[in-house]
Amino acid sequence: MSLLETNLPAVPAPSPTQFITLTVVAIVLAALSILWGFVDPRLIEGVPVWMKPLKFALSFALLFGTLALVETRLSAPAREGWTMQITGWVMAAAFLSEMAYMMYQAGRGEASHFNLSTPFTELMYTTVMAIGAVALVVGTAVVGWVAKRDQAAALSPALREAIWLGFLLTFVLTMIVAGYMSVGSTRFVGLHPEGAPTLPLVGWSGVTGDLRPAHFASLHAMQALPLLALWLGRAGEANGAVRTIRIAAFGYATLTFAIFAQALMGLPLIPLG
Repeated sequence: MSLLETNLPAVPAPSPTQFITLTVVAIVLAALSILWGFVDPRLIEGVPVWMKPLKFALSFALLFGTLALVETRLSAPAREGWTMQITGWVMAAAFLSEMAYMMYQAGRGEASHFNLSTPFTELMYTTVMAIGAVALVVGTAVVGWVAKRDQAAALSPALREAIWLGFLLTFVLTMIVAGYMSVGSTRFVGLHPEGAPTLPLVGWSGVTGDLRPAHFASLHAMQALPLLALWLGRAGEANGAVRTIRIAAFGYATLTFAIFAQALMGLPLIPLG
């Protein structure tokens, strides 16, 4: 019997909660980006113009899907309370505004990130998108805090701790890494010549420092630690599971900072040339 099945309140039946709705919207936007990509062959810096909206839509789908899984395990008072409702609306506004701008820029064949070419694009990137990004990671931490405090939630002690620490790490680490990225004019630390080798699928530089691997790690602490808690539950590791999660959280943060430091030294995550 797993940690999730021992002395836990019954899991409420899934319902169309706010985060489930946002997950569906993100999936629809990802599908639209794929379809438009088939009929719009334009490139930005050698990358299809609709790749950016596609990647972000998929990332949002994973974010909101994770939040939805937590939301459905909360008790009704916590799930329906003002804290969760306001957090959901704020995150929805940030998500929709960011996706709208990225898709608008893709339609124009222009970059949405690191684009300071006009007062409008500078305002959107440095202010609107920056505020939206902060709102999204703050909202993630708030959901983790609600799960931590909701003692009636259908969560084992280890999973509760993993959600709280994972969501908190996503907030803290993303603020550090993404905050550093936002003040620069490029994602690279050093020179990445056009046509230089990159890692398959993700496109990270194989020849110079790239801040995106650390950003990726910071964003996905919120999935990594809860997955570890679920694995511990399946393995029947009840004793010391909370302590294991705390040690793993420290290790995950250390690894993320190591990847970040490697990029700052101008070194690729995996050298390719």
